[in-house]
Amino acid sequence: MANCFNLEYTSIDHSKWRNLPPPPGFSSFAPSSRAPAKAPTAATSSSYASLKDKRAWDLAISPAKSLPMQAFMLYMSGGGVQIFSMGIVFMLLLSPFKNIAGMNAAFAPFAPTPASVKSLKVLPLQKIAYIACNLLTLAVGLWKCRSMGLIPTGTGDWLAFESRAMAPELSLL
Repeated sequence: MANCFNLEYTSIDHSKWRNLPPPPGFSSFAPSSRAPAKAPTAATSSSYASLKDKRAWDLAISPAKSLPMQAFMLYMSGGGVQIFSMGIVFMLLLSPFKNIAGMNAAFAPFAPTPASVKSLKVLPLQKIAYIACNLLTLAVGLWKCRSMGLIPTGTGDWLAFESRAMAPELSLL
């Protein structure tokens, strides 16, 4: 009974499998390690630069891509002041500041030259879009704080700082 589950690979006919064409994308040429490397041409360097530019734009708008998910999380956390909703709001308010502080490091792989990584003149449009998307995230967080009542926006929030005026009429009693 134990032999019925054994496979005999020696009995398989290999001749019909050897005549199959190679799969698409397969290269039978194996370059030797002694062959000199080709120098990058102008076409490959320009396509590499355009790819870096495209990736920089993807990074620039990535905070805006996460806004729908964050808005849904804010909606699901509710309008009350609980520990869960406070944690989400704190994360939403803190992440734009951390992103803007690390902006040059985030855009460093996309800089045309490694010497100019810290300059604001490198990828200026992408960096402006990145800052704008992070400020939009910060605005959503502040809106949530306002809707939870954490930001003093009404006149009742400032009553402690108002002084009572003198009554315009006097009573003789």
